[in-house]
Amino acid sequence: MNRSLFLLVILIFCSQLASAQEFISLWPQGKMPNTKGMALTDSIFNERYYRIGNPGMYAFFPSKQENRGAAVVICPGGGYHHYAYMGAMQVAKWFNTMGVSAFVLISRLPLSSDLVDRSIVPLQDAQRAMKIIRSKATEWGIKPDKIGVMGFSAGGHVASSVGVHSEDVSAIGDLLDQIAFRPDFMLLVSPVITMGEYAHKGGRDNLLGSNPSKELIDKYSNELQVTDKTPPAFIVHAENDQTVNPKNSFLFFSALREKNVSASIHIFPFGGHAIGLQNNPGSTKLWKELCEMWLVEKGFVEENQVPK
Repeated sequence: MNRSLFLLVILIFCSQLASAQEFISLWPQGKMPNTKGMALTDSIFNERYYRIGNPGMYAFFPSKQENRGAAVVICPGGGYHHYAYMGAMQVAKWFNTMGVSAFVLISRLPLSSDLVDRSIVPLQDAQRAMKIIRSKATEWGIKPDKIGVMGFSAGGHVASSVGVHSEDVSAIGDLLDQIAFRPDFMLLVSPVITMGEYAHKGGRDNLLGSNPSKELIDKYSNELQVTDKTPPAFIVHAENDQTVNPKNSFLFFSALREKNVSASIHIFPFGGHAIGLQNNPGSTKLWKELCEMWLVEKGFVEENQVPK
């Protein structure tokens, strides 16, 4: 087989592998809110989404024999500039090993020229994703009161936003308007939380613009939006994170405890802004085990059902 033919075979195989993963669009054709009606296509380069024409989520289901009934929506990071989705997909597969269904959210990016209001679009798409999963809970073998959200970096801001904001910005006049969008738990890794003093400046500019009002800053500083209805949270951060100040996690944890919301926080000495599934230094390697144990302790995954 010559080199060109070999490369063609590899490309076809990779294409088939990618298409085999179920992709669920968030919005019915012609009913996507907050749009100027531009016909955009997806832009993907170097395993990153830079433009999203069709927002949706990749679904990862465990086998029926291993399904434990819980589910999680995973919000990738990327500073609201792009989505580093491959790492999120690996995390989804890890959840499958626990018998947990996982959905990697590919929402519209705030920098899109098609948007009417950039600030609400990540929350809009995340709320819609939660509604879709709850609406299909019986079909997918998911318990509607065990659906959580997870976010890395700026994805942590998306995840915490859907946890703290009660206003429905995703209603479009269909049957899903009646479905609850608030998650039952939050898993936050190196999360962006605040738009204030300790904000990630690039992410704030991308979401709110370069000169946002105090009202807008406060609205999307999620530590200021916590109530006693906010779901419990598991939070992980590295002390030496030079990209997102770990005070983001401290602020959120303090706000949760102030409202008597259950929360667990783990600040590791090393890991920088690269805490993930693999290659974590020292004690940071323990975050996955701690996360799994927390899910058991909070009753989202039954202890005797977690694979050893």
